[in-house]
Amino acid sequence: MVQFGIFTVGDVTTDPTTGRTPTEHERIKAMVAIAQKAEEVGLDVFATGEHHNPPFVPSSPTTMLGYIAARTERLVLSTSTTLITTNDPVKIAEDYAMLQHLADGRVDLMLGRGNTAPVYPWFGQDIRQGIPLALENYALLHELWRKDVVDWEGRFRTPLQGFTSTPRPLDGVPPFVWHGSIRSPEIAEQAAYYGDGFFANNIFWPKEHYMRLIDLYRERFAHHGHGTPEQAIVGLGGQAFMRRNSQEAVREFRPYFDVAPVYGHGPSLEEFTEQTPLTVGSPQEVVEKTLTFREAFGDYQRQLFLMDHAGLPLKTVLEQLDMLGEEVVPVLRREFAKGRPETVPGAPTHASLAGRRDAAAGGAGDAVPSGAAGPDAG
Repeated sequence: MVQFGIFTVGDVTTDPTTGRTPTEHERIKAMVAIAQKAEEVGLDVFATGEHHNPPFVPSSPTTMLGYIAARTERLVLSTSTTLITTNDPVKIAEDYAMLQHLADGRVDLMLGRGNTAPVYPWFGQDIRQGIPLALENYALLHELWRKDVVDWEGRFRTPLQGFTSTPRPLDGVPPFVWHGSIRSPEIAEQAAYYGDGFFANNIFWPKEHYMRLIDLYRERFAHHGHGTPEQAIVGLGGQAFMRRNSQEAVREFRPYFDVAPVYGHGPSLEEFTEQTPLTVGSPQEVVEKTLTFREAFGDYQRQLFLMDHAGLPLKTVLEQLDMLGEEVVPVLRREFAKGRPETVPGAPTHASLAGRRDAAAGGAGDAVPSGAAGPDAG
């Protein structure tokens, strides 16, 4: 099965149609309301970004997701992204294992380097070491979740001797990890090496750019022995704004697009919708464009939409979620299921990963890759 959900960057942006800027408190509470609405309308995933600078507010994703976990029952809680370069991997291991327990396993995370260069010196790191930091820090995080006692020495942090990260992952199953990237083949290779998921946040550039990254990931996933290329675990981003018809959607969304911190002040709305996954139109048009992702990237496991950015008021975002949950996602579920090979895994969940671990323990021992390979990994 494909998981559908939303991700937020948590920007505090002035509404260009009213001139009003929400307070940080209002924006944080709005993100919680959006997550709860996502569950109400039948979506699968809510993911929050991590930023440490204005105009963004989600500096503490686990705090927010823990709060949301207490107010939801089914929603998978994730990130978009957790900064693997500037967070201590020991703290990531502890924080997300704690969240995993509190949410009864409804947790995974996306690791990435982020897109804010000054964050590196703020946390005592050198941006010129971004890729080596990402590789080394994840190697340590991967080990911390899988070994009860860790001895470690690397380039970027003090050594560990006989260290145990607590709490241990729920049921002995670490949270599933997606490696998020919009440009770096090294990150696609990292995801493939560990058998983890690869999330291509295809919201900025034409699909050909992301096809190269995903094809590389699929090829290397198979090379490292995790399954066939088609069994690699792929996630995609997307953007949408919907009204009953295209003209109404374009008229309402244009002023928000023009000032958006994500993509404003560049190509026109028409150019952007033609060249990227952004869809501004009717629910049917969102369905049609999203279905083209499968044609370009193959069968995949997770589709997240960005919908609450650029100063859109909460009322409008909740209306968008109603349309997404009632008119878009049910159709996408049906269409994505058609012709999907049985050998292609569904999106990994805590239950499916625990099942794989138990099956492997009864057969080939306990050496289980962290990713999902094979049809039973969904």
